[in-house]
Amino acid sequence: MSAKGFEPKTPVNLAPPKHDPISVEHLSKCDGSSSSYPTLVAIKGTIFDVSGNKAYGPDGSYKVFAGKDASRALAKSSLKPEECVPEWQDLPEKEKTVLNEWYTFFSKRYNIVGMVAEAANL
Repeated sequence: MSAKGFEPKTPVNLAPPKHDPISVEHLSKCDGSSSSYPTLVAIKGTIFDVSGNKAYGPDGSYKVFAGKDASRALAKSSLKPEECVPEWQDLPEKEKTVLNEWYTFFSKRYNIVGMVAEAANL
């Protein structure tokens, strides 16, 4: 799929990416269950604000990804909670390609609000 295939149907005005460190503990609070926190999803250590998409909220079909670095699950096209972990380097090339496609997809739709502090999976 070409990069053009990842363009959103409706243009999105994104803020400049932020690179502020966000702890895993804080990220875990951003799982869509509390209006006090934004809903965040991390991919390869980069944190995206998906608050505007109900699919990542408490009743959404992608809620399993919220509040964590879900790199492995995204690479494997999995909704299993146990696969929502940051480790992805040991995956086959095909799954790494899928992960990179997800990263591109998110980066064209959601603001980058920070980086997972001490992430080793960049």
